[in-house]
Amino acid sequence: MPEPEIRFNQPTLEGREVEYIQQAVLGGHTSMNGPFAKRVTALLEDELDAAAVLLTTSCTDALEMAAMLLALEPGDTVIVPSFTFVSSALAFIREGAKVVFADIERETLGIDPNHVAELIDDSTRAVVAVHYAGVGCDVPGLRSVLGDHPRIDLIEDNAHGLFGRFDGRPLGSFGRMSAVSFHETKSFTCGEGGALVLNDPADVERANILYEKGTDRRAFENGTVDKYTWRDTGSSFGMSDILAAYLLGQLEARDAILAKRRAVVERYQERLAPEAATLGFEVPVMPGGRDYAYHLYYVLLEDADTRARVTKALGAAGIRAAFHFVPLHDSEGGRRFRAHDSDCPVTDEIAGRLLRLPVHNALTPDDADRISDAFLSALR
Repeated sequence: MPEPEIRFNQPTLEGREVEYIQQAVLGGHTSMNGPFAKRVTALLEDELDAAAVLLTTSCTDALEMAAMLLALEPGDTVIVPSFTFVSSALAFIREGAKVVFADIERETLGIDPNHVAELIDDSTRAVVAVHYAGVGCDVPGLRSVLGDHPRIDLIEDNAHGLFGRFDGRPLGSFGRMSAVSFHETKSFTCGEGGALVLNDPADVERANILYEKGTDRRAFENGTVDKYTWRDTGSSFGMSDILAAYLLGQLEARDAILAKRRAVVERYQERLAPEAATLGFEVPVMPGGRDYAYHLYYVLLEDADTRARVTKALGAAGIRAAFHFVPLHDSEGGRRFRAHDSDCPVTDEIAGRLLRLPVHNALTPDDADRISDAFLSALR
């Protein structure tokens, strides 16, 4: 009898999600800014030491709000890693900016501060840092580069890194703003969702206006104005309280979720690292000073052909594995919306060799052993 299929991703219930969803429905407030949203917001503000957190329908929406808060002007550019999801660039393009694609560093697969320094010019308005896999990128290096450019803001795309840390400080707390994802594929999920994390108190008032469809409704609800009116641009960004209820159940179980994922990732590392040099692949580097968020686990194979062969062999064994981002600088949209060409050789190389192994909350260390055995067998 064949062994059961191991899915690449599998959302799970980890706590009181169903109970909270029922409470939200029966409580009668199922739209944004409900009682569960307030509980989630308070939890995240405390964990991330944030000035404010606004729950959104997606991480993309959170990034779009961040772009709106930058008040971009014609001719402005934003530096974005080429090795990321399209939302990291698209949010700023929608606000009229052009993007400049930066390469990544080999150690963390995060944006390379040295390349950022080469790309900065008078048009640069922001730099987007992605904490790939939940490992903090070289934040000190970025802050050193940006220290001589006070006009340039750091925005963190922290879709992978919730509850990760760098030198004891939460990922997402280093930039002017950060964006979080609660998509089905993330460690903590409500199906579709996100959050904008504001680290500068000066951004809170305008962010609330953008969040409330361009009105000062939040000020009205707080009693600081006697009626609310249209004040600015904005949109309908808020998360339904039904989804916030689901999300609260997940976040309350954060320690248990991170422990499960850590056990799988550490089992992969324990089983695969000793074989890497012999069989010609690389395992992730876990740099010092970082607390990993355990979002995903990847290996770097010799080339794209080897990756295709291993992926096929894993599939035949009932194990779903996946590559990741197609470099943005090499995409049709990237060529259309970039300010100018830039070389990203590390991105090109890594994108062709990287293979992600399953990491989700339903996996056990025994599953990780089965996956590791199948992976090593494919290479042998």
